[in-house]
Amino acid sequence: MYTPKFKRSLLATLVLSSSLALAACGDSEPDTQPEPETPPPAPSGLVAFAPNGQLDAKIQWTDYGVPYVSADNMESLGYGVGYAFAQDNICILADQVVKFNSQRGYYHGPDAVPGSGDSENILTDFGFLTLGIRENAEVGFEQISEETQALITGYAAGYNRYLADTGVANIDPACANAPWVQPITPIDLMTYAQGVALLPGAANFTGPLFLAVPSNQSIVTDAATGQPVPLKFDPQSVGIPDTNPTEAGSNGWAIGKDLSASGQGMLIANPHFPHSGNQRFWQFGIEVPGHLKVVGGSLSGMPGIINIGFNEDVAWTHTFSTASRFTIHRLTLDTNDSTGTTYLLDGEPVKMTTKTHQIRVANGPDSYMTLRKTSYYSEFGPLIIVPNALPWGNDATGQVAAYALHDANLPNYELFDHWFGMNRASSIAEYKQTFADFTGTIFNNAMATDKDGNVFFSDGSSVPNIAPEALAVWSQHPLYQALTQQSGLFIFPGDDSAFMPQGTVPFAQAPQLERTDFVQNSNDSFWLTNPEAPISGVSPLWGPVGNQQSLRSRLGQKMLAEGGSANGLFTRADLVDRLIGNRNYLGEAILTDLLALCDAQTTDVIAPACGALAQWDGLMNVDSVGAMVFREFAFEFNRNPQWQVPYNPELPLTTPHTLAANEVVVQQLAAAQQRIIGAGLDINAPLGSVQFVEKSLADGSASGLKLPWGGAHNIEGGFNVFRSNMGNDGTVLPRHRYPLLPGSDLSAAAGGYHITYGSSWMFALEFTDDGPVAEGLLSYSQSSNSESDHFIDQTLLYSSEPQLRPLYFHQADIDAHTEVELQLTGSSQ
Repeated sequence: MYTPKFKRSLLATLVLSSSLALAACGDSEPDTQPEPETPPPAPSGLVAFAPNGQLDAKIQWTDYGVPYVSADNMESLGYGVGYAFAQDNICILADQVVKFNSQRGYYHGPDAVPGSGDSENILTDFGFLTLGIRENAEVGFEQISEETQALITGYAAGYNRYLADTGVANIDPACANAPWVQPITPIDLMTYAQGVALLPGAANFTGPLFLAVPSNQSIVTDAATGQPVPLKFDPQSVGIPDTNPTEAGSNGWAIGKDLSASGQGMLIANPHFPHSGNQRFWQFGIEVPGHLKVVGGSLSGMPGIINIGFNEDVAWTHTFSTASRFTIHRLTLDTNDSTGTTYLLDGEPVKMTTKTHQIRVANGPDSYMTLRKTSYYSEFGPLIIVPNALPWGNDATGQVAAYALHDANLPNYELFDHWFGMNRASSIAEYKQTFADFTGTIFNNAMATDKDGNVFFSDGSSVPNIAPEALAVWSQHPLYQALTQQSGLFIFPGDDSAFMPQGTVPFAQAPQLERTDFVQNSNDSFWLTNPEAPISGVSPLWGPVGNQQSLRSRLGQKMLAEGGSANGLFTRADLVDRLIGNRNYLGEAILTDLLALCDAQTTDVIAPACGALAQWDGLMNVDSVGAMVFREFAFEFNRNPQWQVPYNPELPLTTPHTLAANEVVVQQLAAAQQRIIGAGLDINAPLGSVQFVEKSLADGSASGLKLPWGGAHNIEGGFNVFRSNMGNDGTVLPRHRYPLLPGSDLSAAAGGYHITYGSSWMFALEFTDDGPVAEGLLSYSQSSNSESDHFIDQTLLYSSEPQLRPLYFHQADIDAHTEVELQLTGSSQ
């Protein structure tokens, strides 16, 4: 197999400009290094690496700055995509390369908030070293297919080409001249991908991983002196990790021929993700003529592979799954070892293994300290400590125990090849086969449709494969059921090898469903993918069965049950309406009863709120008066729901129901009213005057341009969801944030709801006899660069009136809407 050279010079030439020699990304190869052989094409005829190292990609940017990249081989394709992505979002990927290479402390000092003493960068750097993702990437690169090796290699070259052409002083001002913006290598990208694979699992445990040393040992020492280094952060601040800290969610529908007006497949893609940071989507198209043609969007840094999109025959989308990608194992420590570093497995003592890691941390201008830390490992995985919950020592049982983390994605080398397989699928059968061949969708439910109107669902998450017999024992074990309930994490024995995960659960045992009417998901479990064929009988690690559904899931199921406008069948226009129609389940369920309760009041305590609700059209549109009142009521109602009819697992889509018109509801409405008035807002304000998108400038300050924003929220059971996410967005890039009022997304300082999360890369598609036809939008626009023409253009389009725009797939449409074209050539050696 042809093995690419990572440290190699890149002599690149733009066809439209003069020749430009680029500096090597690392050590140059000796002059005597032979030219790489031109690799033979894959059996399919798809060429992986550029023949004779000659890179050649055509990039056509259409309206809204969407690039379409075509090339004759995968390396050149990656070259064009990497160049185009860097032009839009170089700061994001540069930041993530630093993060997952454990270099944040070096470039930014010990604290995420400088001077705060949070030590977050130290925890993050040591955490990813403990997890070994760089080491895994170095090993795993050789294990992925030649096509994806080539794609990654070309992508790194394209990114570096943009950086060299533009110069670090002239890139996005958010990171211009930053010393941490450096050329990248294919192994950097592979490391980044390994970090992304851990986002719903081990990546959230950097604090517990950092704390995990025996009680008689210092956490970190000065590498020069060996002396303990005191840190300012409080270990007690480390709690049970939130494995979905950004509340990533989504809606997905795949409509089959039985419900499609055309008799062909249809799709709604609606991922709900942060609008800033490392989970931004980016839209693009790719083509290798005769072999590969795909349009869609991907998370930042995916090297030329479409995560959510469509080709000539198949369309697919994903939602965040309820599955657990990791397990925690309680080790029984051997009391004969006073160091606490021996545990019992099947009655035999096993000594923990260790690795010592070092990081350089800036502690002043041009001043650095090298810190050293030892990490501990069991056969189940690395050790963790969560104070007062998962200790290393005496736990709640009085026994001496420790806890280890097993993440099924540590490592996961199948990400790129799995999505690449989806991109090339020509039928549901081929799409489905990718899940048998790979487990690379990490944390997602997958829904797909093909042009023939077949639809398919699977939870494609990487789930630890614990034997059914062991799961049965665990399910009846009082201690482990209690620990699991108390922590919210799946905790298993660590003293019995029967509970050792054996890879990931095979596809044959994963939740899956193939139909010709529909499959759907709105982040509840797989159970009611289609109510006509409930899924059960799988590992509990996939998520619950029989559970009460979220209001958003119930709205999705309700809209599907209502059918479409063509004698009950769906048209593409119907799908667009369902996607951005701004309905909400709770309002439809209780507004009439709530207004009746208002009418029955003999005092005017809640009169202002009732007056606003009387004007409400029941939607979350920009001109909807009363929408703010109902949302704030929904926050109160959610904390203490008042239903007359409780949940019945036999009627999961219609229960609970009917508002209990009581004094509690009156108090909830009064609390909502008081919060709005206390924030200084007009209780009769239309939603668009208090719900807005306001972008941050390069220095993190508010732009001052508040764009009215239509859209619902999970709290009231919306489908087209938007909300405020004031937490960490995964990067160190500056952004402004408004403080939220307790128990709400409302901000007095902002004057309403500052939207930073929600519907992102969304589209509605149908297959026709002439191929796929789709409308879509990237709500926060293509570029995170505040000086780009495409920083806010799609955002303005949505704000003016919630709407989608045509998506181009056919070359004639791409050509007709091309605004800039570039032939990007170069040579790799």
